Amino acid sequence: MPSDRIRWQEPTRALELRWGNYTDRYLAGLILIVAGAIQLQGSNTWTLPLLLIGTIAHAVGWSILPSKGWRRMLVVVPATFQIWLLLTGPQSMWTLTIPYVAWLIVRHRPLRSYVTVAFPIANGIVITQFFHEYAGMPAALAISMAVFVAAAWIARAIATSARSPSQSGETSAKFVDN
Repeated sequence: MPSDRIRWQEPTRALELRWGNYTDRYLAGLILIVAGAIQLQGSNTWTLPLLLIGTIAHAVGWSILPSKGWRRMLVVVPATFQIWLLLTGPQSMWTLTIPYVAWLIVRHRPLRSYVTVAFPIANGIVITQFFHEYAGMPAALAISMAVFVAAAWIARAIATSARSPSQSGETSAKFVDN
């Protein structure tokens, strides 16, 4: 590797966290986000407490991910609102673009990686051609989550592309978790 290149590191790993460690907060946040969303999607009008539990778990998950504080707080409401939109069925899969953009924000992805937003949008358009009823929601969600995860990995690959320090405009300063 040429000496004018810098080695990429996950931006959120460079944060000085006020509590907990990176791995625990990342895993707990991710588990709460996904489990809260699944809990909420598995609920109905007869299980209102489960709707509340899923909503709270989902919001807490976004709040504890390692990231700058303003980024986490910016995405909690839109991402949680989107999970409620999914209760309308497969025709709402395009709304997974909202938590996907939230993921890019919280993970401190560079602007050039936002091109990957096209994948969840395209998925939302295509998935409605195959699933029309709420009964197809589990399959639609599974396919959509696979697209979501693949897009997130592609965004990470775009972020990790080698750049010289002068091109990146980045500094080695550490950030404080707010």
